[in-house]
Amino acid sequence: MVRNRQGIYTPKQKKVVVLWDLDNKPPRGPPYQAAMALKQVAGKFGEIVDMSAFANRHAFIHLPQWVVEERRERKNIDILERKGIVTPSEPYVCGVCGRKCKTNLDLKKHFRQLHERERQKKMNRMKSLKGKKRQRYKEKYISGNHKYNEAARNLVTPKVGYGLASELRRAGVYVKTVEDKPQAADWALKRQMQHSMSRGIDWLFLVSDDKDFVEMLRRAREANLGTVVVGDRDRALGRHADLWVPWIGVENGDITEKDLVPRKREDDGWFSVSGFDGEVDGVEDVNFVLDELVVGRTKFGGMRISVFSEGEEDEEEWGAEDFDEDFFLEDNEDDGYF
Repeated sequence: MVRNRQGIYTPKQKKVVVLWDLDNKPPRGPPYQAAMALKQVAGKFGEIVDMSAFANRHAFIHLPQWVVEERRERKNIDILERKGIVTPSEPYVCGVCGRKCKTNLDLKKHFRQLHERERQKKMNRMKSLKGKKRQRYKEKYISGNHKYNEAARNLVTPKVGYGLASELRRAGVYVKTVEDKPQAADWALKRQMQHSMSRGIDWLFLVSDDKDFVEMLRRAREANLGTVVVGDRDRALGRHADLWVPWIGVENGDITEKDLVPRKREDDGWFSVSGFDGEVDGVEDVNFVLDELVVGRTKFGGMRISVFSEGEEDEEEWGAEDFDEDFFLEDNEDDGYF
């Protein structure tokens, strides 16, 4: 029990860390909505103290198919509106000043000629300031200008990529761009995972299907740390966690409270379904028992394997020397709309 600001003693809230492998599990739709959906699911386990995403620069310059199709459709509509073939049911309204425009192209022209010029003047003014004056000016006219930022997201097309990093940062995700080397994102994520395990957290969320994280999940479980894997069709990584959650379900908001019940840990180290005692309302349920056998695990020769598993791939052992204890995060601010 801990005492809050009102002087009332309440149960201590669990601490949650979310680590996102963007190279392996990029969002299938708008990044901001995907990050907020992930945040909502992780928040059910406690207070999110850290939410980080790792990827190399290719993840931020790549255009997914849904972005290409969306931009192509918008371009075709703009051409038809300019020719007068298509007439919008309602005029386009500027999100900054409220001016009404007949076409989307007219709105973009108005935004560039008026608001972008004013924005550039403010940026030049901010560069001439220093210290606290610069910080206050930035908070008031640059970062604090939410109307401009919202309108820019809808009207200004980023020169590179589709604003993945900036949209994730808007959702409160720390974005780390790693070097363009094989497995660079995996190594950075493993270091951050090791760092999180030493901070006294209670739950670790891992958004990935990469089997290279199996050994780290095992270490987390040995340290009595709750683990949740968010992935897709391959549950090989999720078998080593307390709970596996489908990534598509998280993005679509289809995850319910029943889907977030972790498997109960036994003293011998293997898992069973929480609350299962072989009987339902005093009568043994055969179907429930069969389901338990399918998803349950048994212990054979010191290895934890699935009852109907044909075998698991050997994983490379990790040593303590593989991790850099001085690892720390460095923010990237080179992605955005301004």
